[in-house]
Amino acid sequence: MPLLVLVAGCGSPASPPDAGPYLEPREPCAERDPLRKAYFGDLHAHTALSFDAWTYDVRNGPKEAYDFARGGTVYLPPLDANGRPTLPAHLDRPLDFAAVTDHSEYLGETSLCTTPGSPAYDSTICKQYRPPTASLTALGIGGPNPIRPAICGDDGKLCLDAAAPVWRSIKDAAEAAYDRTAACRFTSFVAYEYTLSPLGSNLHRNVIFRSARSLPQPITFFEAPQPIDLWTQLRAGCQNAGTGCDVLAIPHNANISNGRMFVPDYPDATGLDDERRIAMLRRDMEPLVEIAQHKGDSECVNGLPSAPGAPDELCDFEKTHNVPINECAPGKTGFGGFLGTGCLSPLDFVRHALKAGLQEQARLGVNPYRLGIIGSTDTHNGTPGAVAEQGFQGHLGTADNTPKAVLTGQTLAARPLVSNPGGLAGVWAEENSRDAIFDALRRREAFGTSGPRIALRLFGGWSYPDGLCADPELVKRGYAGGVPMGGELPARPGGAGAPKFIVAVLRDPGVPGKPGTQLQRVQIIKGWIDAAGAPRERVFEVDGDAKGGATVDTATCVTKGPGHDSLCAVWTDPEFDPALRAFYYARAAENPTCRWSTWLCNGLTQPEQKQYKCDALGVPKAIQERAWSSPIWYAP
Repeated sequence: MPLLVLVAGCGSPASPPDAGPYLEPREPCAERDPLRKAYFGDLHAHTALSFDAWTYDVRNGPKEAYDFARGGTVYLPPLDANGRPTLPAHLDRPLDFAAVTDHSEYLGETSLCTTPGSPAYDSTICKQYRPPTASLTALGIGGPNPIRPAICGDDGKLCLDAAAPVWRSIKDAAEAAYDRTAACRFTSFVAYEYTLSPLGSNLHRNVIFRSARSLPQPITFFEAPQPIDLWTQLRAGCQNAGTGCDVLAIPHNANISNGRMFVPDYPDATGLDDERRIAMLRRDMEPLVEIAQHKGDSECVNGLPSAPGAPDELCDFEKTHNVPINECAPGKTGFGGFLGTGCLSPLDFVRHALKAGLQEQARLGVNPYRLGIIGSTDTHNGTPGAVAEQGFQGHLGTADNTPKAVLTGQTLAARPLVSNPGGLAGVWAEENSRDAIFDALRRREAFGTSGPRIALRLFGGWSYPDGLCADPELVKRGYAGGVPMGGELPARPGGAGAPKFIVAVLRDPGVPGKPGTQLQRVQIIKGWIDAAGAPRERVFEVDGDAKGGATVDTATCVTKGPGHDSLCAVWTDPEFDPALRAFYYARAAENPTCRWSTWLCNGLTQPEQKQYKCDALGVPKAIQERAWSSPIWYAP
C-alpha cells in the first residue's frame, strides 16, 4: 500500500486555506487536506500546579509543559540546593497538539502552600504538605469538605481567591503556546482534570475546551459530587451560556474504578424518559474515553469468571490489578482501585462498556457509552508525550525517577513498577488547528496508541470492493462509500449482505537513527448483543501474521524477524446478523520489543540487578505496542 494512500489523503490536492471562519482569530492554515491527516498529541498532562505533582518535587509549570511538547528541553528532579530541577528531558520529535490538565481541585491551596509569603504559607498544614513530609492528606485530599478553615478561612474565600490567578495562568499558557500563524505547527487546548475519587476509585475526567472561551473557573468535585453534576454544569456554564464556549469530558483509567466508571447509573431518574435524558447527556458530553495511559491499559481483561470465553492474548497488556482477580459481585462496585485493591468488574474495561452501551441502547433507544478512543500519558512531570520505553524518566518526579523508586516503590496514585510511559491521542483532521482537532475529537474520528505514532484508519460501509487497498484513492472512496471510525453505519441497503470494513495501518516511522518498530498484525474486534440480550465479542485477524516469528532478545533488546511497514485489508463480517446491534474497532500490534523496566534493568550493574530482583519483577520483559481505532456502530 503506498504510504500516501493512508497519510496524505490518497494523493488528492489539498484544498486552499479558506476553511474559515474559525471560532477565534487566527491565520488560515497553509496546509489543509480535505481527506484529513493523522495528528498526534497528549490530552492529559500535569504540572507543578497540581496538588500531587508538587509533592514529587516537580517544578515545571504549564509554560514548560508546552515548551516540552513543542520540542524544548525541560528539567526534572532531583532538585539542587537552590530548589531547581537538574535532570534534562526532551522529546525526539514534537507533538502536534497537547493540553495541560492540572487538577482543578486544590489549585488555591497548592498555590498558597507553595508561595513564600502567602497568608497560609507558614501554617501547620502547609508545612506538612511541603517536602520533606510531602503529605497530601494535609490538604484533606479526597475529603468531602471543600473548606479547610486552617488555610482557607471559614468561608473558603482565601483559597478561591488564590485559585483564580492560577486558572488564568493555565489559560494564558495555552494561549501563548497556540500557533495561530499559517504554519499551524502546534495546537494547545485550555483544559483541566476533574478528580472525583470516591473511596479511592477513579472517576476522573479531563475537561477539554474548544477555545479560549472557557469557564471563568473550573468545576471541581466539590461543586459536582457526581459525574452527572459535572456534565450538567458544563452544559449550562459553557455550551448553553451563549458565549461560544464548547467543551467535552474524557473519562480515563476505568481500570482502577472498581466497577464505578461505566456502571449504568441514572441518579434521581423517575422513569425511562429521565434515564434517556441522562443517557443522551452522557453520550453528548463524553464522546471519548482514554484507553491507555501511565496507570495502565483499560481495553479488556482476561480471567473474569463472569466473562468466559477464549482468552484474547493481547488483553494481557500493562495491567495494574492483582492476580488472581477479585471480581466484583454482580451489580456491586468496590473501592481502593488507586492502590491496586478492591474488586475488578467487566465494566472497568472499554470493550465491556461498549457492549453495555448496546444493551442500554436496546432498552432506552440511546447509547450512553458511544465512546471513541484516545490514549495519553497522565504525566505529572510536565512532559506531555514522553512515551519512550527506552530511557523512560518516569512520570511522578521523585516517586519514580530512580531505579529504587521505580522498581520497589509505591505511591498514592500508582505502583511505579506496573505503570508505564503511557500513550498518545491520534486524530484524523483537515489541519492542525483547535477547530479541526476538536471537531475530530467530537465526531470520534480519533484513535489511541500505547506510545508509538502508529497511523490507523478504519472505514465501514456496505459495498467496498475487495481490491481497494491497492487503490490510490482508498481514503476518498472510504469516505464516499461509508463512514470513518467513530461513525454509525448507514442504513443497510436492500439486498446488501454483511458490512465491509477498510482497515489500514502505517508503522511509526521513528526518527533518524532510531526507526520505529515494524507491525505484526491488525485485527478487528466485534462486540454484539445476541438474540437473548447477552453481550458477545470476537477477535478477527485481518492482516499480518501473529506467528510470523519476530522476537526480541530481552537480554540485549535486539529485535529480529519479519514485520510490516503497512497493513491493509477489506474485511467482511463472516457472522453478520442484521437483527443484532454491534460495534467494530481495529487494533494493530507491533512486533515484540523490550518493556521500559527491561531497558532499565539491562542498564544496571549485576549487583544492582540482583538488589532490585530484575529477574523476578513480576512484570513482562517484552511487550507489543499497539493502536486502537474508535469503533464503528451498527444498529438494525
